[in-house]
Amino acid sequence: MKKILDNLLHQKNRSRTISYAMIIGTYLIIEILMHSIRMSRLFTSMLVPCCCYIVLALSLNLVVGFSGELSLGHAGFMAVGAFTAIIVSGLCVQMIPDPIIRLFISIIAGSIVSGIAGLLVSVPVLKLSGDYLAIVTLAFGQIIKSLITNIYLGFDRNGMQFSFVNNELNLEQGRMLLSGPMGATDTAKISNFSSGVLLILATLFIIYSLIDSKYGRAIMAARDDRIAAESIGIDILRSKTLAFVTSAILAGAAGALYALNYSTLQPAKFDFNTSILALVYVVFGGLGNINGTIIAATALYVLPELLRSLQDYRMLIYAIVLIIVMQLGSSARLKRSLEQIRNRFARKGDVR
Repeated sequence: MKKILDNLLHQKNRSRTISYAMIIGTYLIIEILMHSIRMSRLFTSMLVPCCCYIVLALSLNLVVGFSGELSLGHAGFMAVGAFTAIIVSGLCVQMIPDPIIRLFISIIAGSIVSGIAGLLVSVPVLKLSGDYLAIVTLAFGQIIKSLITNIYLGFDRNGMQFSFVNNELNLEQGRMLLSGPMGATDTAKISNFSSGVLLILATLFIIYSLIDSKYGRAIMAARDDRIAAESIGIDILRSKTLAFVTSAILAGAAGALYALNYSTLQPAKFDFNTSILALVYVVFGGLGNINGTIIAATALYVLPELLRSLQDYRMLIYAIVLIIVMQLGSSARLKRSLEQIRNRFARKGDVR
């Protein structure tokens, strides 16, 4: 037992153990509170979206933090996963009445399609770097949103019908899945908090497994020193493509879970602001910091909702809090103090 605990608390596994413990502990506490006291509707409505934004932020951190590339189009991958899941769920209602199985299949489908989109985008995008890469990924996000905004998709007994013009669809006792700018309407709400927590745990497992593998070390080596990495035979493009596609898959899964939590969803939800919001979560939590990203995404998503009663002043307070925390986070004195505390606890652990 002592050997297992020592292994879990080893420097390499400490962050992973803290991440899993933080998510599972929070889930158990919330579940106990939900079954023991009556939680407000506002609080319960934030649980699934919060899980989705955590997964989105973790996926973006894989590109920005570990790969060292700036992506501003993650909302596009989230949109691909979201509307793919809506289509798959709508088509499977009759064949698969069980909502849990249908949710699982929809998330897998959204992840796969989003991963394919990420692979196609990575071919031209990852040949660029810096500001150029950021601008191209931003353009991709806008293209995806505009494309979905103009899609009309439905099905009836004659099969699927697709058009870019609403008047061209002639459904006979069928059902519309996508209605252009109105997006998806009358979607079955099958997401829940438990599925969101499971998705976070799966995301953590994928990211930790990747960054602790030889491929992850190659990704970080390419980030730290491209020339040195190339000199020892690391394929830079392949490493960055792996990180980018994995990130797109996880963003698509987050979008799928998010979409199936609402009865209606419009493409405008996945605009440039959503990509910037995910980037704020990553920067706020720390580049390459998994636990910091989880905490930042949770805090920054919940804070505006808690301040909603202040109406016009809530975003002002939100901005002020961001500025104060970022100033404190960049303070050299605070960093030295935290490092001293960390070293003190590390010495105590070694003595034991």
